[in-house]
Amino acid sequence: MWAKTSFFLASFCLLYGLVVFGPVSPGLRLVLAGLLGACNAGIGFNICHDALHGAFSANKRVNQVFSLLFNLVVANSYVWNLTHNVVHHTYTNIPGHDEDIEVAPGLIRLSPEELWRPWQRYQHLYALPLYGLASLSWLFRKDYVKFCQAQIGAHVSHHLRPEYVNLFGYKALYYLLFIALPLAVVPLPWGQVLLGFLVLHLVEGVVMGLVFQLAHVVEGTTFSTPDGSGTMQDAWAVHQLQTTVNFAPHNGLASFFCGGLNRQIEYHLFPRVCHIHYPALASIVRQTAREFGLPYLENPSFGSALRSHYRLLRRLSQPAIVAKPARLVAVHA
Repeated sequence: MWAKTSFFLASFCLLYGLVVFGPVSPGLRLVLAGLLGACNAGIGFNICHDALHGAFSANKRVNQVFSLLFNLVVANSYVWNLTHNVVHHTYTNIPGHDEDIEVAPGLIRLSPEELWRPWQRYQHLYALPLYGLASLSWLFRKDYVKFCQAQIGAHVSHHLRPEYVNLFGYKALYYLLFIALPLAVVPLPWGQVLLGFLVLHLVEGVVMGLVFQLAHVVEGTTFSTPDGSGTMQDAWAVHQLQTTVNFAPHNGLASFFCGGLNRQIEYHLFPRVCHIHYPALASIVRQTAREFGLPYLENPSFGSALRSHYRLLRRLSQPAIVAKPARLVAVHA
């Protein structure tokens, strides 16, 4: 884990230094900006994500320090903790409660429970470019909106005063490092500098968006709703198995870059366990699922997961269509 941390932080420093201060050509600088966006996503997946779950280290202080890096790769760590750790992990894939499946609300329909709109007929064609805007939305809009909401999902928000300072202080630091300083230092017209900033975020947004979508919004996952009394009928752990899917679990590169998020089942069941242990957990979870007749859903490769996501998007682009059963590797008793 420390080796991965050193790799990603060193890569960030090298890429940021070359993009902002390096004597490189405009074309190469643009390529490096895209790589920096991918590196930012990698830091979020591998370091900040574990730290925010308290899984990076047994030392709480170490987790707190590394979780602050999230503010420098795009999102406010405090707001993300509320929307993801508290809400998403409790109400996974429950429409109206899990705000992580609200991607471009009104533009992309990710659940059969959502209201269908005519322009969503083409969502399978424009979804990927919209994913690319995810980090920009986080940076300029989403964090502020979620922070100001009285309620996030079923969670009632009560922010302590220091969190107001942290939100605006870290945003100002990000704008300084990634907008103001490059505009002042990079020897290029301001339009080209802003283009590099846009490329960085388009790459980062697509990477983050796809990793999440391929784990939750593919064929076979359920989008359950509460009964008349507001109660979910399945136990929480069973619900996690029904709403999460592994992808490319045996691909070493995917496992290294995604910080274990390609083993989404193990992560959702054990979010406080460091992701380097997921491969060992997987055989136990798979066997237990088989023993109790529960689903254990996997797409064997990144490509198969992407195709499944595309098929689901296309199916949900039609009105009153409910997702068909999965084309997945499922384990049952």
